[in-house]
Amino acid sequence: MAKLTLQELESHLWGAANILRGKIDSSDYKTYIFGLLFFKRISDVWQEEYDERMSKYKNKALASDPDEHRFTIPKKCFWSDIRKVSTDIGAELNRAFHAIEDANERLRGIFQDVDFNNKQRFPDATLEKLLQHFDKYSLRNADVEADILGNAYEYLIKMFADDAGKKGGEFYTPKQVVRLIVEMIPPEEGMTVYDGACGSGGMLLAAADYLKKKKKNQKSLRLFGQEINLNTWAICRINLFLHDVDDANIAHGDTLRSPKHLIGEGKTLKTFDRIYVNPPFSLKEWGYDEWSNGDPYGRSEFGVPPKGYGDLAFVEHFIYSLNDKGKIGVVLPHGVLFRGGSEGQIRTRMIQEDLIEAVIGLAPNLFYGASIPACILIINKKKKPDHKGKILIINAADEYVDNKAKNALSDENVSKIASAFKAYEDVERFACVVDASEIVKNDYNLNLTRYVQTAEEDADIDVSSEWKKLQKLLTKRDEAESKMKDFLKELGY
Repeated sequence: MAKLTLQELESHLWGAANILRGKIDSSDYKTYIFGLLFFKRISDVWQEEYDERMSKYKNKALASDPDEHRFTIPKKCFWSDIRKVSTDIGAELNRAFHAIEDANERLRGIFQDVDFNNKQRFPDATLEKLLQHFDKYSLRNADVEADILGNAYEYLIKMFADDAGKKGGEFYTPKQVVRLIVEMIPPEEGMTVYDGACGSGGMLLAAADYLKKKKKNQKSLRLFGQEINLNTWAICRINLFLHDVDDANIAHGDTLRSPKHLIGEGKTLKTFDRIYVNPPFSLKEWGYDEWSNGDPYGRSEFGVPPKGYGDLAFVEHFIYSLNDKGKIGVVLPHGVLFRGGSEGQIRTRMIQEDLIEAVIGLAPNLFYGASIPACILIINKKKKPDHKGKILIINAADEYVDNKAKNALSDENVSKIASAFKAYEDVERFACVVDASEIVKNDYNLNLTRYVQTAEEDADIDVSSEWKKLQKLLTKRDEAESKMKDFLKELGY
């Protein structure tokens, strides 16, 4: 039997969402559909593994041994067990979910807030229809590859971001923006990769996918993340599992107030080779009170950002989470490039320390919940000798395709921007390598248009020449007017 295609699976998953449409808020779809998808997947794969072991060992006990399976599923907690239930289906689903979490340490909390035991929201008839819909396809490895399943899952995340509108930005960064960052500062085999605001895990997966496309060992990467939203944290972990990434370390908690990736006695941040991240724009409640009293992890050395803008607090956290050879690609609002006060002080210190390798300005309306243009800051703790004391400014404001309600980056847009970064040289009306001394003269202002104007320059006007042209035109007008008067006079007017 042919394996499921990505298109078939995407259509199938969106069909599940349509069953719930009108019954619950669209922003809640993902919680329930992702839970069912993962439950069906691990049940089908367990049965596939069991059948393979039975064929090999001819022994039920050996075939059922937990060591022979990726995940443990307790008795009467399989998908097939729930399908035998016709009443109180929601309660049985909840029971199975809790039992699976209890039996698998690394799955603890993965079914966060997936509560089907509410008959007003999920009457048995609705759940029966939903489960019947998921029964249409087998999700064994033989029937659907992990990458296809994972990509379909990411499609659904993207569709839910579209459907949820502004809230979508909390858990989803447009895939082409993610790809651009990874293309500019790619990972290498054996590296550690970190995203301290990991959302649904797209940045981490893009790092692994980059190595895979280069025919390198993506399993050699060690992936780390942290996410404050409990439901999004669970979605991230499911996303990674569905892409066959079992060993990522994804922590739940507030990255700025309570970072979880620590070493020693818990007051030193773990450092990484690559950091790819899109933190929330201009977060208001980011932890100003705690930092203003002295950040216990030493992250406020460059200064304490203002109370209403947490952007550079994240940047400082990531700088302190970077090893001596590491690189950061971070998405930020344009305000961090030119705002004064404490943000200006932090920006000044970053430039003085020669940490910023490039600033890439993006088109407006690329991100969910933020129509304003954003930028990507590339931070490098070990610049090439010919990059030292310089910052590449790329003004890619015109690089986008109009995609109905939102703009998007095409493959060509991504390629053009990434190529300009790698070339690290001037490109007329697009890129400029700026010496730090010029930035100092501009009071450490990194506003893109100070360095790269995308509009065509107005041609110099020769006033004398233009005046002569005007006189000739006026003379012709007077001659035409005189002839018209003569004609009118002949006609008796």
